Amino acid sequence: MAKIDAFFKLMNEQGASDLHMVSGQQPVLRIHGEMERVKYKILENEELKAMLYEITPEEKVKHFEETGDLDFGYEIPGLARYRANFFQQKYGIAAVFREIPSEILTADQLGLPPIFGKIAQLEKGLVLVTGPTGSGKSTTLAAIIDIANKARKDHILTVEDPIEFVHKSQSAIINHREIGTHTKSFSSALRGALREDPDIILVGEMRDLETIQLALEAASTGHLVFGTLHTQSAAKTVDRVIDVFPHSQQAQVRVTLSETLKAVVAQNLFKRIDKKGRCAALEILVCTPAVSNLIREAKTFQIPSTIQTGKKFGMCSLDDAIMDLLQKGWVSAEESYNKSIEKSRFINFLKEPPSVFG
Repeated sequence: MAKIDAFFKLMNEQGASDLHMVSGQQPVLRIHGEMERVKYKILENEELKAMLYEITPEEKVKHFEETGDLDFGYEIPGLARYRANFFQQKYGIAAVFREIPSEILTADQLGLPPIFGKIAQLEKGLVLVTGPTGSGKSTTLAAIIDIANKARKDHILTVEDPIEFVHKSQSAIINHREIGTHTKSFSSALRGALREDPDIILVGEMRDLETIQLALEAASTGHLVFGTLHTQSAAKTVDRVIDVFPHSQQAQVRVTLSETLKAVVAQNLFKRIDKKGRCAALEILVCTPAVSNLIREAKTFQIPSTIQTGKKFGMCSLDDAIMDLLQKGWVSAEESYNKSIEKSRFINFLKEPPSVFG
């Protein structure tokens, strides 16, 4: 057993989502969104480096020493998988580990609305799950892939950096590919994917122009493509995809996106006040003909009002989702106010006047 595994077991016991190991500091766990120090000695650079290198493949160590940055996956059988990130900082080496549960939570366990069942059954098109880092995008996508895996007789191909949730083939066949281990980059994996007879492609992160371009191409040629972006609303997600292209191409991209985009889920995590844990507020955009027209005609600023009037299609605004959590007594008025868009809807729930930073 590697020395660092004891920290992963502690992390699992405490229900922590992340473990921070930093030279010159004690280890820190993120538990339900808050940082808590572990009662352990301050980590010295050489000691921490030895601890981290013990679980790192040799070729990954070489990459880290050349670049100062590293992402890879680590697994303790029977416990969990971990997404590892190493980086250099002022006082030496540092690492952050995100726990990826071995059990994939179903859509029902996550409380996802019925529209997600329909999304998992789409024949083709592009579906984007967005939100800040650590907002649960991977968990939501894993639940959608789980529905497809159980219900469809298809080939599902995932491309991630690193592999997070591991699905066992059920009705579908699933292949997992990891950037840097099984393929060079997202773009090279996507180019190859078109020759690998996939029905569904999961792109862990749409980081750059080439990856977004290839994802759009795959979605427009008869594949169902799922991807993630670090945007905070459905409208901003559409703008982000278009804005990454040169201005001369944007009109054509709008047409392509209006035809291929099927849904956008923008989510935000909240700390529960009724019990330990966190819950997600989901903004859901379904690309109806009206939404497609807005994208094509560069009127994305009208998307929020279309979401408000599109509840019969399964749409939901972020503020409506937050209000639902607040009225259930799951989240605080302060966090609801701080993370809402139209703050006037939440101001009367506050016990004290809002902060000037709210």
